[in-house]
Amino acid sequence: MDLPRASRLLILFTLCALAAPLHAAAQGGSTASRRITPSVFAGITGVETGLDAGRNVSLTAGVDFDFLPDHILHPAIEYRGTYAIAKGQVDSLKTNLAGLKISRPFRRFRPYADFLAGRGETTYANGGYQVPGKLVFYTLSSSNVFSLGGGTDVFATGHLALKLDLQMQRYSSPVTTSGHVYSETGTIGVAYVFHIGRRPL
Repeated sequence: MDLPRASRLLILFTLCALAAPLHAAAQGGSTASRRITPSVFAGITGVETGLDAGRNVSLTAGVDFDFLPDHILHPAIEYRGTYAIAKGQVDSLKTNLAGLKISRPFRRFRPYADFLAGRGETTYANGGYQVPGKLVFYTLSSSNVFSLGGGTDVFATGHLALKLDLQMQRYSSPVTTSGHVYSETGTIGVAYVFHIGRRPL
């Protein structure tokens, strides 16, 4: 199954973000450099489920733990969950994901790329979805989920930012001939960073 064009562009964006050159020398190992900076985020997510033009409107929320916040690249551990509130006519998705995020602040922008993995749950509308070629219908299925994405935080203040996020997610699926589907998500929301001391943008 070929990846959708939007997914290929997303992967290209992610690779470019990860390939950003380290053109500044590493800062000294001060206590401030070693601290962990937590942040939280939440937003509204539009979801293309990847199955028969299924669409959801969902809520997404999560937390990041940013390491080395004073360095040019910021590695972080991220957790996020997404839950459908407008489930559409085909299927609805629920996910719990965690993984690695890398960001590179630039003035008021903080572009990032992430790779997440976890579990997802698909609920099928209208009494279930048929397995191709069989008289078997699924009303619910679960699978591992792998998510590749990126986006940017645009800071209005030192703590508060607008979040723009895109993800492409791969699910295993019992109701497709290929055995998997690709979901695409776009989120707009807000992020709040809990700085310790002063941190310039």
